[in-house]
Amino acid sequence: MNEISLLLTLASVHFIALMSPGPDFALIVQNTSHHGRKTGLTIAAGLSLGILIHSILSITGISYLVQQHPMFFSILQLLGGSYLLWLGFGALKSIYQHKRSDNQTERKPSRILKDQTKAFSKGLMTNLLNPKALVFFVSLMSSLVPATMSVAGKSAAVFILWSLALLWFSLLAWMLSTKALQRKLEASAIYIDGICGIIFTLLGGVILTQAIGHLS
Repeated sequence: MNEISLLLTLASVHFIALMSPGPDFALIVQNTSHHGRKTGLTIAAGLSLGILIHSILSITGISYLVQQHPMFFSILQLLGGSYLLWLGFGALKSIYQHKRSDNQTERKPSRILKDQTKAFSKGLMTNLLNPKALVFFVSLMSSLVPATMSVAGKSAAVFILWSLALLWFSLLAWMLSTKALQRKLEASAIYIDGICGIIFTLLGGVILTQAIGHLS
């Protein structure tokens, strides 16, 4: 298989993975529904930077070394699982705050996240600390980006992974923040928080359980 075919296969597999439900997807949906388009696009940039870093670490072999070293990988699992649990508790806490606002005579409008640096950091850390993302990119690179591939081909592979992520997450944030859909999302905010909170909490719990099992 020539390099162009490999890169096309890489792009297809990666794009399918991007569209599958997970913490990245949930983070975009939850924050765009609460804070609007600007925050959604900022988180998309953070998520795509995390994917860029994962891609570079995988193609250089650093991620493989981390995966093969039980202690390093367990530490990553502990950090990633704890962070996802924190996101989950935050989302579930929003349900309580939402109910309190419903009980007030005058309902407050959706909060606008003024500090976009926090939104960017949240996107970056959600992807970067996800050990499942590390395993995915190691498997993807090892199977579709052979060591014999040219430097130009490897550079193109990294660019494809980053650009597709940025395109997809930005498109998702843009679509979710259209006026008609934004009104529906705001009306369903409590359910979105609940679903996202469950996703983050379950994934975080599973990752922490695996990390404790590896350490024991």
